[in-house]
Amino acid sequence: MKKLLLFLFLITYSLSMFSQDRITGKNFATRSEVLGQYGMAATSQPLATQVAVDILKQGGSAVDAAIAANAMLGLTEPTGCGIGGDLFAIVWCAETEQLYGLNASGRSPKSLTLEWFKENDYNRIPSRGALSVSVPGTVDGWFELHDRFGKLSMEKILEPSIFYGREGFPVTEVIAYYLERGIRSLSRYPNFSETFSPDGTIPGKGEIFRNPDLANTYEKIARGGREEFYRGDIARTLGEYIEEQGGFLSYEDMAAHTSEWVEPASTNYRGYDVWQIPPNGQGIAVLQILNILEGYDIASMGFGSAEYIHHFIEAKKLAFEDRAKYYADMDFSDVPLERLISKEYADERRKLIDPDRAARTYEPGIPDAPNTIYLTTADKDGNMVSLIQSNYRGMGSGMTPWGLGFVLQTRGEAFNLEEGHFNTYEPGKRPFHTIIPGFVTKDSRPYMSFGVMGGAFQPQGHAQIVINMVDFGMNLQEAGDAPRMRHIGSSQPTGETMTGGGTVNLESGFDFEVIRELLGRGHRIQWSVGGFGGYQAIMHDWINNVYYGASESRKDGQAAGY
Repeated sequence: MKKLLLFLFLITYSLSMFSQDRITGKNFATRSEVLGQYGMAATSQPLATQVAVDILKQGGSAVDAAIAANAMLGLTEPTGCGIGGDLFAIVWCAETEQLYGLNASGRSPKSLTLEWFKENDYNRIPSRGALSVSVPGTVDGWFELHDRFGKLSMEKILEPSIFYGREGFPVTEVIAYYLERGIRSLSRYPNFSETFSPDGTIPGKGEIFRNPDLANTYEKIARGGREEFYRGDIARTLGEYIEEQGGFLSYEDMAAHTSEWVEPASTNYRGYDVWQIPPNGQGIAVLQILNILEGYDIASMGFGSAEYIHHFIEAKKLAFEDRAKYYADMDFSDVPLERLISKEYADERRKLIDPDRAARTYEPGIPDAPNTIYLTTADKDGNMVSLIQSNYRGMGSGMTPWGLGFVLQTRGEAFNLEEGHFNTYEPGKRPFHTIIPGFVTKDSRPYMSFGVMGGAFQPQGHAQIVINMVDFGMNLQEAGDAPRMRHIGSSQPTGETMTGGGTVNLESGFDFEVIRELLGRGHRIQWSVGGFGGYQAIMHDWINNVYYGASESRKDGQAAGY
């Protein structure tokens, strides 16, 4: 134990030697917030941000810019997203002064049954390969958003990505790192290497990468619309490829797909209304965590204190036990949504927290008695978009249909194969989802669109961003750059468990004495250089009518406005 503590101290001290004082700004900000009067975009890749801003300058809406950025990210950051995956979005419409939620996640193959998995001795759905593939919902999500809030044509919106797909672009640093890992692990699947390392080498930082197949697919979508993707040659190619690989997703599954407009769920945290998409995603875990923590004087605890970290981790544990049991496709399960996010339920759960000791386990409550990209855009009319999109597990299933230029997601693996769970596999069902867009309003006006990538970390990251700003008074940039904590364990929606209270991962920047106190309270501490997500945000200053943008240093991203 003494050696571990000394090791942690040396790491903390050595990392602190590289910090840099700022003339202005707060303790943790790596740079100033970006300001713009007429529009703003923040994404995890600079070219995608620039494409979004160009669309805004051409008179496009925030939705047009978001779709253009998402398409560009599917090209430049295939390690986290693409049209083989799913999409969720929250849109503030300035004209109606309302929020709209879109669930564009796909469903499981209708010809694949729970009995098939049992008969073939599966106790879980594989993380890779054809059995993990569900219908990709992103393209339908684009057109649902565009039909309702778009201004420019889809040809104009997808034009930049088509250009860069054919002409090429330089691979950025973090994406190059994940490309190397993804290509090495997935190259055994047919057509994967031909698409992402066509000359036999892995694209490195600064090297030019092209994906003409994806450019052609985008061009077909721009001309033929959603029908081309779900009922045309693309859907046929996809179905034939999956059948060849022993999977079940078919042309008929593609043709039957629809997205769903949903009412975002919310809770009020110290005067700020925080909004999330309801299940089958995990967004309401953010609301549960905040409801529990609202009962404490978080500001007086201080950022980075052992007291704050302890209470945050225990609140997360409580919320995630409910997440493992209740979060699922609400078309198939009677999810007790209102009770889960109620203040009264939070009061009951809060009583279980010991202020001096970490709990090894919590039982789920009784309410009725994972790599991703996130982007956000805002336009001159006051519309704002919070959009998240993913393949799951970085580059997804490895299933890369011939000639299309993209890989299919592995969301199907999130189903449980044990009978009796809310998230048990059924044909035509949407799996539990990790990706969640966030939004905050104040006094019935849009305050902030934001998101934090990173599988099961996302609710923890969302809650930390809100607390950093509301309780600790950080600005938009600092709130994302501040060091983060991540708890791993205990129960997972797939039925897997980690006993013993799980593990607390800490980024560099937390005080050595705080770490020692957490160990004394019974927390298992582990250092990690990754897994803390990636953050983008836009805040609307209504007094000066100015947008603030932020994109953190953990990714290659950029915020830009005009």
